[in-house]
Amino acid sequence: MASALRSLRRKILVPDVGETKVEKRGFWVKNAASTEILETVGAYFLAGYAHAVESRTVAEAEDRLEEVPARFRGFAYEGAGMGFAILDCMTFGDLRRVNTFLQGRGHHHNYMVYVGIGWAMARLPRFLWPKADLLDPLLLWLVHDGYGFHQAYFHTDRYVHQQVREPRFSWPPGHEEYAAHALDQGIGRALWFVAGTSAERAVTLIERFPESRHADLYSGIGLAATYAGGADEAELRWLRERAGAHRGPLAQGSVFAAEARIRAGLLFPHTESAVGVLCGTTAEQAAEVSRATRPTATAQDKPPAYEAWRRRIAETFVFHGGVPS
Repeated sequence: MASALRSLRRKILVPDVGETKVEKRGFWVKNAASTEILETVGAYFLAGYAHAVESRTVAEAEDRLEEVPARFRGFAYEGAGMGFAILDCMTFGDLRRVNTFLQGRGHHHNYMVYVGIGWAMARLPRFLWPKADLLDPLLLWLVHDGYGFHQAYFHTDRYVHQQVREPRFSWPPGHEEYAAHALDQGIGRALWFVAGTSAERAVTLIERFPESRHADLYSGIGLAATYAGGADEAELRWLRERAGAHRGPLAQGSVFAAEARIRAGLLFPHTESAVGVLCGTTAEQAAEVSRATRPTATAQDKPPAYEAWRRRIAETFVFHGGVPS
């Protein structure tokens, strides 16, 4: 009986993998290899989501997540973060499963899990959203990244082609102005998918947005290009040069991606290569900058400590001189 209920829960809650196909989404097609990367990312994200919603325990889901190919395992953990958050919020569980996950193997994928919570919130009515004070006050802004990514990925015409902003995002209360910036980081990350991993196409999309939004969008592009991959070094060098005054935010996103992959033990050549081009250093050195500049945060910080963290990293790489010797 319990197995049948879990199976039914999966059928109700888990989207069809066809929803992640590039053709279905109407995204730019650069080449077959890039399309395969993006569709594989989507498939393993949904696999992780399914593992979370149909497993009997968090530990069982973790065992299944560890079977995902290493390059795509972080995306599966992101999907699981969404799945556990959906279950917690729908049962008023105060993020019980999410916190258990973050105390277990999800600890090494905490950035991805927080992004997954944002995906969950994009699918839930606001009265079911979790309380912000249940989350780390520094990392909770990654929730906005996940929400922004979801909206740009599934509502591309509105959030990308029409450049519409989320109306007064009042979570957490009192930080509405900064929330718009954090959402744009997620929208920027989604642009890499919408552009089919084409740097030229991604920049074309960014330049249609108001200039005031470009820094956050470039940050998201840098993160996606480094974590997901899909562009060679020549294309990334073009992206770095075209970013101009926004090279710092572009590098900052790349640094976050390097830290996320290294923390999880999932460093791959495409990430090392992207960091070398966008930051002028190694992935390990970039990740160390992230760790060294990571601030202590409180819920009352204005602007949020998360933004101070991003700025410190961006300033380190703004002239593309690599890390200080």
